[in-house]
Amino acid sequence: MAKSAGNASTGRPTMMNVAMAAGVSQATVSLVLSGSKGARLADSTRSRVLDAAQALGYRFVRRSTKPVPGGQSTIVFIADETSTDPWMTLAFEGARDKALDFGAHVLMAVSHGDADVEASVIAGLGNLPILGVIYGTILARQVQIPQAFADRKIVLVNCYDERRKYHSILPADLLGGRTATEHLLLAGRKRIGFINGQQGVDAARDRLRGYKQALASNDIAFDPTLVRPGNWQPSTGYEMTNALMALDTPPDAIFCANDMMAVGCFDALRHMGVRVPDDVAVIGFDDREIAQYMHPPLSTLVLPFYEMGRTAAELLLDISGGLDTAPTRTKVECELVVRESTARPLAS
Repeated sequence: MAKSAGNASTGRPTMMNVAMAAGVSQATVSLVLSGSKGARLADSTRSRVLDAAQALGYRFVRRSTKPVPGGQSTIVFIADETSTDPWMTLAFEGARDKALDFGAHVLMAVSHGDADVEASVIAGLGNLPILGVIYGTILARQVQIPQAFADRKIVLVNCYDERRKYHSILPADLLGGRTATEHLLLAGRKRIGFINGQQGVDAARDRLRGYKQALASNDIAFDPTLVRPGNWQPSTGYEMTNALMALDTPPDAIFCANDMMAVGCFDALRHMGVRVPDDVAVIGFDDREIAQYMHPPLSTLVLPFYEMGRTAAELLLDISGGLDTAPTRTKVECELVVRESTARPLAS
């Protein structure tokens, strides 16, 4: 659908293009092309990724003779977490790819949100030629930048500071919520349920706003009974799908604010004997690895962390090269991946 910010000017194939061509997630492409030994992937999956990358002319590591601004060659990427989700790893790899275009290197550290750890990371780098810092969080949220970073050039990924002192790169969750809902409407669905994520989380707030915007743009009145709270886990997808389908007028489509809740949604519908997509269409969000293996495969939207990492590194390189602009909040579009779960209903 939309082009992400990472390659708009170059036209070069991205990791997302390879993932789409191979029918896998960006995380799988990263694991295959980085030669990860610990990844449990089928040989057929590896072959599809390698064939797609070759056909598109995608190179996992791109080096060039572009000079690093100011002779500095190291970007420090600090993430609060990498173990529970692949997002920060994807952002790191996007930043690494862009940095390598300029002969720069990216070092990654995981801080678990501990300011003391973050300060010690910077202190431990000694006299390394540090170009700047990319600071990323697993959940989109407001952050306080540690004082230890005060004299560094910083770009934030999936987070932002209250005073807008720093550039930040975020996923376009509001637009994604609108895109998901409009896709269901274009597929002929009239009554769309929404299972939201954890209350108070920016992504949940923005995806709900996008859902409401899509309804309003199509002259459909918002029905609060069609919106149910979740917590990103399959259990609430299951529970809230049961609640939606128990309504006097149940939905003919359900938008789950992430793919894991869609897993629970599928289970609930299956236990009721409701067919996906014939009776109820389902769409998720994130494009996790499991989405392509669900029955039927799940339509979803990509969380563009690889592109966000590339964009952050590119911006940091520009700043180090003398670009003087006011801090901005850049939103990277979440691409729609259409699979069988949102196909038009069978003719009656």
